[in-house]
Order: sequence, then C-alpha cells, then structure tokens
Amino acid sequence: MSSVDEIRLTVRSKGARELAHYLEEAIRSGRLGVGVRLPPERELSEEFGASRGAVRRVLADLKGRGLIRQAVGSGTFVMPGAFVAAPVSAPEPEPEPKSEVVQTSPAELMEARLLIEPLMPGLIVRYATVADFTHMTECIERSEAAASIEEFEHWDGELHRAFAVATHNSFFLRVLELTNEVREQGEWGRLKRKSLTPERRSEYEAQHRAIVDALRDRDAELACELLTGHLLQIRDNLFGR
Repeated sequence: MSSVDEIRLTVRSKGARELAHYLEEAIRSGRLGVGVRLPPERELSEEFGASRGAVRRVLADLKGRGLIRQAVGSGTFVMPGAFVAAPVSAPEPEPEPKSEVVQTSPAELMEARLLIEPLMPGLIVRYATVADFTHMTECIERSEAAASIEEFEHWDGELHRAFAVATHNSFFLRVLELTNEVREQGEWGRLKRKSLTPERRSEYEAQHRAIVDALRDRDAELACELLTGHLLQIRDNLFGR
C-alpha cells in the first residue's frame, strides 16, 4: 500500500479548512513526498465533505505557494522543495524568480501565441486520442456554462492547454502552461473584462467549437486557419484594433 493510501485511510476530516490543513501538513512533513500524485478532486471532495469548487480553491492556493503542480490529463503532484526537513526556526528558501512571466505583457503574449499555437493542429490531427477530444469538449461546455468572466477565462485557458496536451509534445505543453500563468496576471484580466462583451463571448464559443470540430475531422489546414483567426480576433478585441 502506498503512503498516500495509508494517509487516506486514517484521515477523514471534513471541510475545505481541514483539507487545506491536512494537505499542507502532509506535504511539508514529507508524508506526501516529492512527485506523489494527489487523489482526484472528486475523491478529496467526498472524503473531506467539501464541494468540488472548495477543493479547487484549496489546490489553487497550494499551487500558488509552490507546493503542488497540476498537469491536464495527468493529475496533481507534490513539487520539489515543498518538503521542509530543516528545523522550524530555519529560514525558508527563497522562491525561484519568475521574472520571465511577470515581465511578459499581454501584447507580447499575443505575439507569441500567434506564432506558436497555429503550429499545433498539425500534431494534434496526427496524435490526438479520443480522451483528448473528450477533454476539449468538457472545456468548451464548462466555458459556455461559466457564470463569470473569470470562470470563462479559466476554461478558455484550459481549452487552449488541452490543445497543447493533444499534441503529445512536452514543448507545447510547457509553452501553454506559461501562457496560462501570464493570463492569471492582473493586466490580462483587466483587458479581458473590458473587452469581453456577451456578443464577443458568443463568437469565441462558436470559434472554439469550430476549431475542435476541424481537429476531430483531422483537418489540420482548416483548424490552423480557424485557430489563427480566433487569436487575431482576441488580439484585436483586447487592444482595440
């Protein structure tokens, strides 16, 4: 039996606060070691009596503090450096700087996306699996059901990251993870809230479905054309072109 299974058998706390305390203590004490995969959100929700939304907020907080990482299609894993073996009085190590993310402006991000993302359809039509397309559809449905701009933006980002996952090429996945880190910055959110009207949101949703349909039909040329047009419209809407 793995260490994760042993811990899950002995801990049955309920609520988001108990879940957060349990995960942080288990990670920092080393009971959940580096690289250990956490149980799925559904299981954490059931075991701790917390809603799925509360579980996601707890995991987002842990991710923001560098204790875990999340990979679409793979799961949630304990990050290196999360285990604290030194005495309590010892200073915690300085986090690694992320200047390349902080210093990336929305305009720079869109320039890079227009160069990189249209390259992905060629690999997607070659390597994407049924599971990849199922996840794309889930992202689309969740974005369309989103009740706020923030929720829509989250699932919009997850869809584009799902495209990267479907290439089955780690380079594109890393690029899209960096993309989503920049999208979480305040300036991008301000521009998106300002530019995202109901009409534009409907257009984005229709474009998402058309892109995924072309990918599912293994039509790389059409998918590339649609994805490029989608990104150009986002750029123009963001910057008022």
